[in-house]
Amino acid sequence: MRTLLSPRSSIHRAASAGLSATEAKALGVLPEWNLTDLYPGIDSAELKSDFAWVENEANKFATRYRGKLEALLKGSDPSSALHEAIKHYESIDDKLGRILSYAGLVYSGDTTDPVRAKFYGDTQDRATTLSTELLFFTLELNRLDDAALDKAAAQAPLSHYAPWLKDIRLEKPYQLDDKLEQIFLEKSVTGANSWNRLFDETMAALRFEFDGEELTLEPILNKFQDPEESVRRRASDALAKTFRANLRTFSLITNTLAKDKEISDRWRKFTDIADSRHLSNRVEREVVEALVSAVRAAYPRLSHRYYKLKAKWFGKTALDHWDRNAPLPQIEQPTIPWTDARMMVLEAYRDFSPRMASIANDFFDKNWIDAPVRPGKAPGAFAHPTVPSSHPYVLVNYLGKPRDVMTLAHELGHGVHQVLAAANGALMAPTPLTLAETASVFGEMLTFRRLLDRTTDPKQRKSMLAAKVEDMINTVVRQIAFYTFEREIHLARKNGEITPDRIGEIWLKVQSESLGPSIRLGDGYETFWTYIPHFIHSPFYVYAYAFGDCLVNSLYAVYENAAEGFAERYLAMLAAGGTKHHSELLAPFGLDARDPAFWQVGLSLIERMIVELESMD
Repeated sequence: MRTLLSPRSSIHRAASAGLSATEAKALGVLPEWNLTDLYPGIDSAELKSDFAWVENEANKFATRYRGKLEALLKGSDPSSALHEAIKHYESIDDKLGRILSYAGLVYSGDTTDPVRAKFYGDTQDRATTLSTELLFFTLELNRLDDAALDKAAAQAPLSHYAPWLKDIRLEKPYQLDDKLEQIFLEKSVTGANSWNRLFDETMAALRFEFDGEELTLEPILNKFQDPEESVRRRASDALAKTFRANLRTFSLITNTLAKDKEISDRWRKFTDIADSRHLSNRVEREVVEALVSAVRAAYPRLSHRYYKLKAKWFGKTALDHWDRNAPLPQIEQPTIPWTDARMMVLEAYRDFSPRMASIANDFFDKNWIDAPVRPGKAPGAFAHPTVPSSHPYVLVNYLGKPRDVMTLAHELGHGVHQVLAAANGALMAPTPLTLAETASVFGEMLTFRRLLDRTTDPKQRKSMLAAKVEDMINTVVRQIAFYTFEREIHLARKNGEITPDRIGEIWLKVQSESLGPSIRLGDGYETFWTYIPHFIHSPFYVYAYAFGDCLVNSLYAVYENAAEGFAERYLAMLAAGGTKHHSELLAPFGLDARDPAFWQVGLSLIERMIVELESMD
């Protein structure tokens, strides 16, 4: 099998995406990524050679260092000795990360292809075996004397890895003995990872009957932005019908993963169901709780208020759930060709920072983006950082809607961040989710502001403002509602399995609270929790979106008030990767997420946009 996805005409792709030939032609030629920068193919000599190198180096590393770190720390030059060990470990991590990234990207191109699925599964199995061989290293580091390690890390050359050492030592209170850690890691292949894969393959294989066609998830979700209400309603019915037919499977996946997490948390002695996520995000629980409280308190003046206004525009007292993201009536929604989307995003980035635009441009020029909708392709969008020795890749499902342009700007924000952070190396380039989403949402904001500033038609300006408010509500209100839903599900699971009906009841309750009385949650909506991948792949991930959006609103206010030097400080923040805590990164901007009043700044921006929309009536 070739690494490059099979070349097919835009019309062929679009037909499988539920688009007409005219709509497909309007999109233009959509790029497909070139994964040969990682490996020429799944059977390539280069891939086999790299796997053999990792296996050999992992064995050499274990032989050289297992059980010997304490002796290194007590030696004549502990800083140099430990630096050499970590540098060797990092080189193995980078090479193994390249292999895993390649396997994941190949698989995401068509999760229904058995050849790709087998390659992905086999790669994960081998990688887990190798990771088990290396597991001792961070465990032993965390057993070293704190004072002695701090002293060594304060000196060169080990000082280079001081942020990484500080990070892994945050895991120390939750670390188990070596044998338990080993079995946790080895069982992940047949445990959580397998349930994640089952979700992905099930979702990719689902088909939704619509007007005689069988559509995949992305095209049927796209129908919710059709100007015809009957189309949106039928799309909702099609989703609900298929979700209901598969409800037992999705409920089993949800119950199993929630129980799996509860077992892990109990053994590691996490006191709250979301504490493991807060730890990985390097954010304090009280900061997240302040965010959640602020957003939930703002529901009436944000989502409730906006949807009441939108219902009025539609001549109704309340909107049905399929109308929540509908385009405004009597305002044309043009199809945006790919070339125009590229220009819009790059020009917005360039106005802010030529360097930022130059990095983003590489994604287009060097085939680092996969844009067409295809059967079996992973739904949604993502930016995969791969490893610092390579470059990121972006996946989108581009259908030419204004929101697709914003999604492109969002993922390229991630991509720019990942390129800038790569200089920190494989161990310190990764960024906590909260700050990673800041970069993506800021990219969206730049693009939106540039387009809005150049829009003179009152109707189009109203449409753009409404779309932005809806995106922000989806990013802030909806994600905090998702977080609330997850908390209730995981807490309920502690008392036994949750029936599909009960999951649906919890979903409806939380959604009703967040969306307000102007949205009617009709028959079938109780199943819509099933397709949210974050619940499956990254429990409690979702609050990172709200964190990032509110933070970006505050950052943008700083930028508008004092633009000089801001771009340089912003890019420096991204370039820091995972080497600094959020408080250190935000200090140059005069911002502090630990301040309870901080979140009100971001929320007030959304409210001001709603007020502006009200004034347009």
